[in-house]
Amino acid sequence: MSRAMLPYAALMLLGVFISAVAQVLLKKAAMRQYDSFWAQYLNPRVMLAYGVFFAATFLSIFAYRVVPLSLGAILEATGYVYVTVFGVVIFGEKLTMRKLMALSLILIGIVVYSLSG
Repeated sequence: MSRAMLPYAALMLLGVFISAVAQVLLKKAAMRQYDSFWAQYLNPRVMLAYGVFFAATFLSIFAYRVVPLSLGAILEATGYVYVTVFGVVIFGEKLTMRKLMALSLILIGIVVYSLSG
């Protein structure tokens, strides 16, 4: 990866990270009971989460102006790591052997791509 590409790759990673944060907001919102159908979708957490998804999309679009598609897919895969960590830390989910193996495969793929490129 060239030095000129680094800021764009960092922007893409930021977009993936804030997208994972938005997923946490949506899950927190889904865990609550609402008085009406519309209150489920028109509440601050849900609207903020979709706004963050919107911003993450624009960060990705901007980053893809410089980042090759093959590298972009690798950077997007880091989202699985963020979501798993958030699930364990924020929601107290269990980190099973199956999840650990899946994350290991993702991380091995990222490392292999990084070393070959």
